[in-house]
Amino acid sequence: MSTTSVIEGRPVTRYIGVVTGEAIIGANVFRDMFASVRDIVGGRSATYERALAEARDVALSEMQKRGEALGANGIIGIDLDYEVLGQSNGMLMVTCSGTAVVC
Repeated sequence: MSTTSVIEGRPVTRYIGVVTGEAIIGANVFRDMFASVRDIVGGRSATYERALAEARDVALSEMQKRGEALGANGIIGIDLDYEVLGQSNGMLMVTCSGTAVVC
């Protein structure tokens, strides 16, 4: 998997199509409370960083599985997007897309 349009040393022999992955993770009350304290005193919120990393890993894994199901052995041109959702921005959404290919 690569964010570039080529994988060095592995020429694309067939373009299969666009594949995507999505993950939505809710922030629980305790996580929000500790993040609020962190915001007041400053510094990084390790809790939210872990949640973001988890959501990104889930989305990328989902995209990879969809590519494999189509017969791809690579995904190029990967793009990641992040959004907050919900009435009080209590949900974190990570989406990714790329082109499934055979190299």
